[in-house]
Amino acid sequence: MSKTILIVGGGLSGTIVANGICRQMGAELRSGALNITMLGTTETHMYQPGLLYIPFGRMREAELFRDQRKVLDKRVNFFVDPAKNIDVEKNQVTTEAGRTFKYDYLVLATGSRIMPQNIPGMTEGGHWFYDLDGARKLRKALNEFQGGKIVVNVNAPHKCPVAPLEVVFMLHDFLKAKGLWDKTELTYTYPIGRLHALEPVAHWAKPEFEKLGIKSETFFNTESVDPEKKTLKSMEGSELPYDLLITIPPHQGSQVIDDSGLGKGGWVPTNTKTLHREGSTNVFVVGDTTNIPISKAGSTAHFEADVTIDNLVSLCQEGTFAREYDGKVFCFVETGLGSGTYVWFNYTTPPNPGPPSQMIHWFKLAYNRLYWLSARGLL
Repeated sequence: MSKTILIVGGGLSGTIVANGICRQMGAELRSGALNITMLGTTETHMYQPGLLYIPFGRMREAELFRDQRKVLDKRVNFFVDPAKNIDVEKNQVTTEAGRTFKYDYLVLATGSRIMPQNIPGMTEGGHWFYDLDGARKLRKALNEFQGGKIVVNVNAPHKCPVAPLEVVFMLHDFLKAKGLWDKTELTYTYPIGRLHALEPVAHWAKPEFEKLGIKSETFFNTESVDPEKKTLKSMEGSELPYDLLITIPPHQGSQVIDDSGLGKGGWVPTNTKTLHREGSTNVFVVGDTTNIPISKAGSTAHFEADVTIDNLVSLCQEGTFAREYDGKVFCFVETGLGSGTYVWFNYTTPPNPGPPSQMIHWFKLAYNRLYWLSARGLL
């Protein structure tokens, strides 16, 4: 009897899962014993980490996008028809167009979204680089900036965990090259009592900030933004003036997860090792969609997708699990416009950022070009 694997979400993790299963189960696809279907929200696939480079003129917009059908294996049935309801009891998904898709195995890869509207005044008073429109506006603001107070304001939860640090270091180099660093006061805010959620990363970042003259304020949980007065208030009672506010907006998961009762805020309760949705044996969760307390990053999505591929193939072919996810994460960290480092960690090994170098920066730039091989499951 034919089996159906249904993937909800066409981002990196969902795409890798689809392509990886196609590569390993060609015989079953040819015979009709397996069907793979993906429900996406758009015809295009975006390289999200590349948005960080747009405001600094280091990547072109066209480099960030490919036709999703060309990124996917041709044997995947791809529909641009967003899921409206996910019923894990009936093993079916209903779409906005009214279609119903049954499944034997479900992969939830619905991702996350920015929610600046959750903080009063942030939409009107802030800039960000977490979507294309925001990156364009920030590029314009940076090109027009002639000096003053910049606040980089981090809110939680958010994806791309090291991106707030990266934008600070890149701002330093960008403004220095324009002769504006001496006319700029740069302040970084973070919601807990250190510069990053990962303690070793926070310890590494502090002397780097001090060396460059970057100010910071921790325990800063944003309450509101006043676009008229150009001030930023925290729940702790402090207030910061700004000329340019660059914010990392709070994120939420997909609305369909909330609407389907699968997880508060769009985050699905997920087994940290099997990547099963808690309470299901045929529903897997990958990428930003999980509630696993590790970084919501592209590499996390990739490593989770690899584990899910192996397990789905093994379940379909042998009726058993193949392996568990160990919490592996790898992130390049841009420490300016010409240097970088990286962090690697898992559930048992903490990160240990090394000294920045130009070579690691070039590795990151190389990966920006190799991403499409990664999405195809070839890297």
